[in-house]
Amino acid sequence: MAEHYKPQKYKAWEMTLEERFQEVYPPFSEREATLEANRCLYCHDAPCMVACPTHIDIPTFIRKIATGNVKGSARTILESNLMGATCARVCPVDVLCEGDCVLGADHKPIAIGRLQRYATDYASERNIKFFQKGKPNGKKVAVIGSGPAGLSCAGELAKAGFEVTVYEKKEMAGGLSTYGIVVFREPVEVSLKEVKMIEDMGVTVKTGVTVGKDIKFEDLVNENDAVFISIGLGQVPEMEIAGEDLSGVLDGLDFIEKTKVQALDSISYGNRICVIGAGNTAIDCATIARRLGAERVTMIYRRSEAEMPAYHFEYEFALKEGVSFMFLTQPVEVLGKDGKVDGLKCMRMDLGAPDASGRRSPVPVEGSEFVVPCDMVVKAIGQVKPAHFLKMLEPFGVESVKGYIKVDSDNRTAHRKIYAGGDCVRSHGEASTVMAVQDGKIAAKAITRALVDEAALAKK
Repeated sequence: MAEHYKPQKYKAWEMTLEERFQEVYPPFSEREATLEANRCLYCHDAPCMVACPTHIDIPTFIRKIATGNVKGSARTILESNLMGATCARVCPVDVLCEGDCVLGADHKPIAIGRLQRYATDYASERNIKFFQKGKPNGKKVAVIGSGPAGLSCAGELAKAGFEVTVYEKKEMAGGLSTYGIVVFREPVEVSLKEVKMIEDMGVTVKTGVTVGKDIKFEDLVNENDAVFISIGLGQVPEMEIAGEDLSGVLDGLDFIEKTKVQALDSISYGNRICVIGAGNTAIDCATIARRLGAERVTMIYRRSEAEMPAYHFEYEFALKEGVSFMFLTQPVEVLGKDGKVDGLKCMRMDLGAPDASGRRSPVPVEGSEFVVPCDMVVKAIGQVKPAHFLKMLEPFGVESVKGYIKVDSDNRTAHRKIYAGGDCVRSHGEASTVMAVQDGKIAAKAITRALVDEAALAKK
């Protein structure tokens, strides 16, 4: 078992609570942005642009920063990715655009993400509006879910002249960008400004509306020319172990959400916290706990470091935050005292043959049980698939694959009017904000082609 723990004084505790939750990387100054932009080689066949799922013209937007045309730079970004401000902060640039930068082999790659943030923040702070609703084409589209996929689709459709209404069950729009991304990576204000930008383009956003409860799905299908589903996934699933109902066992997404919607000093947390899982959400939960003031945070993962789903740079970030890791360890029971968490009973694991995901399966080591003392447990072991929504879609002939909504290359389901995108269709590949944005773009183009372009051709 590999274990890492550095009990040195935690530097963040020298800051105020509010300072600890400021964005990790400060914004570039004008001078810093200009100097960084001038390092770019402006490659003709830029690998960084190919690596970007939304295919932003990266050399062009960087060149515009270098020449002082920051407004033009922001337009270039947003023409390809309406959620450019969010993606500038949360995209795994290390493995996408910056990871493919030609300077990375012998020099430091261009800070593409931070330059993108500089340009989009410039436009946002000055309330510059680049897009407006296109000439009305007489078609209506309903978008279910206001995360990156839904907002991207809605915005692109609005530019094409559609009447678009977005339905969101939560009180604020923005999906995981608003509620599920740790605040020191993306403040709530950034996501809400993107929502406002989409609304300013003529899109109607209705919050506090649950499809299937407050409004029937069949009514949306009947009353609109197309429906785009971007519901994401559900909460963290149950671990199905004894003691899971004790006070002090939290859903990881709920834990992150608290930092986005509550005063930081009102959030309850433990002194010794165990985080179950090793994905990016688990990393976020662990680093939140440390920054709130937890003395020791331990991440528990049943496989080894090599199999952990979190990006390597996220793993290194957690180590620097003083988070410890216990690999090849499986929780088997949450122990309690007076109804509250008092420890986590675990078992050592070995790795056997690869499973369906290609990762080696964890195998219990008999007689290896031990207890990790803790007073809080945070579950971050993935998210529940949209089974409830799939059942709602069955009468319309919409199929599923591995528990996700099945779509074709145009993000269209088996029903001619129903499209879907984002995490709810991600049966394979990497789920990320930028991929969700691209899903929305793909669906918007397909809807426009089916309802406007093909109709126009038929009249000729």
